[in-house]
Amino acid sequence: MAPQPPDEFDLIATYFAPLAASAPGAYGLGDDAASFLPSPGMELVFTVDAIVEGVHFLPDDPADEIARKLLRVNLSDLAAKGARPLGYLLTTAWTPSISVEWIAAFARGLGADQKLFDVSLWGGDTVSTPGPLSFTLTAIGEVQPGQMLRRSGGQLGDDLYVTGTLGDAALGLAVAQGRLSPAEHDATYLISRYRRPEPRMAFGRGLVGLAHASLDVSDGLMADLTHLCAQSGLGARVEAAALPVSDAVAACLASSPALIDTVMTGGDDYELLFAAPSHAAHAIDSLAQRSNTPVTRIGRLIDAREGVAALDGKGQPMVFPQLGFRHR
Repeated sequence: MAPQPPDEFDLIATYFAPLAASAPGAYGLGDDAASFLPSPGMELVFTVDAIVEGVHFLPDDPADEIARKLLRVNLSDLAAKGARPLGYLLTTAWTPSISVEWIAAFARGLGADQKLFDVSLWGGDTVSTPGPLSFTLTAIGEVQPGQMLRRSGGQLGDDLYVTGTLGDAALGLAVAQGRLSPAEHDATYLISRYRRPEPRMAFGRGLVGLAHASLDVSDGLMADLTHLCAQSGLGARVEAAALPVSDAVAACLASSPALIDTVMTGGDDYELLFAAPSHAAHAIDSLAQRSNTPVTRIGRLIDAREGVAALDGKGQPMVFPQLGFRHR
């Protein structure tokens, strides 16, 4: 007989109420709703993401890493908006086979990142499902009124930048699924990047007043660049040779150059892609140094009639089977 998860209220009291202890308006998760008094003169920013077993994480991924990824992908959205994170709401859909130990590890993962990013659980819901295992998290942040960075603010001639490195997560998934076999140290690194993205919180907040448009790279660089351009009414050119990649990805590309398609369209990077005027370059470099965030200029925004394209080493537009991940 499959093990049964604990009673809903015991589960909440044991594993999740402690995650809400620092939020007075969460009332120890003992009420039907939470309350929150925003900082004077601030606007709230909301974002929600769901992750599903077999789609966003693998069945054998560690429970604590799944929890941390769930929180971090939402925090990454707040970072892209220039927002300071405050708290989050969580819905968990447990399968009958889930163990108490798995749930405890999941809660520990949330607790570890709550401390790291100074957020707390405000409330949510817990339900059962025949499968697959799934989780939904709504993150709440704040910005100065009218200062939220949007996709639609890009201006003609703006430089395009990305933080961090691209392609690690997509290749990490390929490694985890047995579709790619790099050197052991590279495999370990790539899988870790797939499981645990790095939301660029400090850098994102510092972009307010510098960047015209911003979003995080979740569906793939080319797909998300297309989203930014569509909302801004512009086109773009990026240089494939300018894309920042880790040593692990560089080693994979050296042996399999065709993997550049995966690097540019694979998704799950959760790095920031943003557009800023050329005169902001020095300030962006200073922000990168202060926040210890690698930043690379990869192209610029152009007239919409010229479309969105990545250029190869010969200056020719690259053609991709698809621009990025798409939900059906």
